[in-house]
Amino acid sequence: MSSTITPPLQGRPLIYGEVLFDIFPGEKKVLGGAPFNVAWHLQGFGLSPLLISCIGSDAEGRHVLDAMRKWGMDSSGIQRVAQFPTGGVEISMQGTDHRFDIRAEQAYDYIDFEPLHDAADDHELSLIYQGSLITRNPASRDTLQRLIGETQCPVFIDVNLRDPWWDATAVAGMLKAARWAKLNDGELATVVAGTAQTDDGLKRAASEALARFELDAMVVTRGAEGAFITSAEGTVSGKPPAIENLVDTVGAGDAFCAVTLYGLHQGWSASETIGRALAFASAVCEQRGATNTDREMYQRTLASWGQ
Repeated sequence: MSSTITPPLQGRPLIYGEVLFDIFPGEKKVLGGAPFNVAWHLQGFGLSPLLISCIGSDAEGRHVLDAMRKWGMDSSGIQRVAQFPTGGVEISMQGTDHRFDIRAEQAYDYIDFEPLHDAADDHELSLIYQGSLITRNPASRDTLQRLIGETQCPVFIDVNLRDPWWDATAVAGMLKAARWAKLNDGELATVVAGTAQTDDGLKRAASEALARFELDAMVVTRGAEGAFITSAEGTVSGKPPAIENLVDTVGAGDAFCAVTLYGLHQGWSASETIGRALAFASAVCEQRGATNTDREMYQRTLASWGQ
């Protein structure tokens, strides 16, 4: 499959969702949240994303704005509330896997549409990226639906099934409303009941989901096994490069997703997207945390792509 996933998208991406702190054992806090991480990488790649979220009027919220300012990000879509705290997720280990304890009633659950009229009228937006967690609360969910309706932008859904903050009906609705979807192999097996978690079983499930939800492409990540992209033209798979110095896998999926979004804007083929996204995600695994401030890393990466 050498043709592009989509013709090159024009404009800047709107990234909608949670900004939060990952809280590791020992109370170490690392700024993150999938939408924030994706927006951070896209800023590094020069796409100037518009991040829409909500933070608290607390020290963590000030930290968010300061980090965005230093990285050159547009913070005009960041709302602040006094009655709810900036988001937090407590991370622990279960064997080799991360366990996420996502706090309830966080500022990002209360994104208000009224301050976003200018964003809704922005004709230079290319797409709307959303995670699934942001729809757990009616306030942020309704604001998202209004943004999608008023901008008429195509939607890229990044599925993150975090118990107890999801249900099958809501996830199916989000997939049906999207043009592209990204999820991992376990999430695909959950969405398509009866999926055998083998290479053939996952690819059959992706083809079934592509047709059921009328998607242009489904992107499935498989950890150390790599990833594949399924579209109407077929499936392209890739294996990740060797990671010489594994430090931290938190944020690898977000790095992969950011490169996928960049590829949609450049009109890359599925094979180009898979190879480049896996390579960047592997590079992120060799650093502590999901993001960094090394601008040269992004420049080197862009140069390697011929951008």
